[in-house]
Amino acid sequence: MAPAALTRVFCAPMQNFTPDALAQVADYFQALSEPTRLRIINLLRDGPRSVGELALDTGHSVANVSRHLALLAQRGLLARESRGTSVYYHIADPAIYELCNLVCDNLGRRFASTAAQREAFAPAPRRRGRAPAPR
Repeated sequence: MAPAALTRVFCAPMQNFTPDALAQVADYFQALSEPTRLRIINLLRDGPRSVGELALDTGHSVANVSRHLALLAQRGLLARESRGTSVYYHIADPAIYELCNLVCDNLGRRFASTAAQREAFAPAPRRRGRAPAPR
């Protein structure tokens, strides 16, 4: 079954959501609203990583990365697995990448449109040399 079909089975249209359900959706998006967390999600594309590895790859402290990981796990975006004395995090639902790609594609189209609009209204380039004499 395709992911879109699963969404229809398990999720009512957003316009029918209760205020509590909308708060949960907002919490999910809030978890994605921080660049460091998006970077962590991108780093986990290649597979599970430990807190220490993610701290090294992001340039942030272990404590800072741990707080981001805890929030992402709390929101259901990440899952954790203990291996000996280390904890490894991985993506709980790969559909997060589809959501991020959808947003990035939308932003790309918007920026391309803005650039085209800006170019349409840009002043014509000036010619070098002397201006033509008035008649």
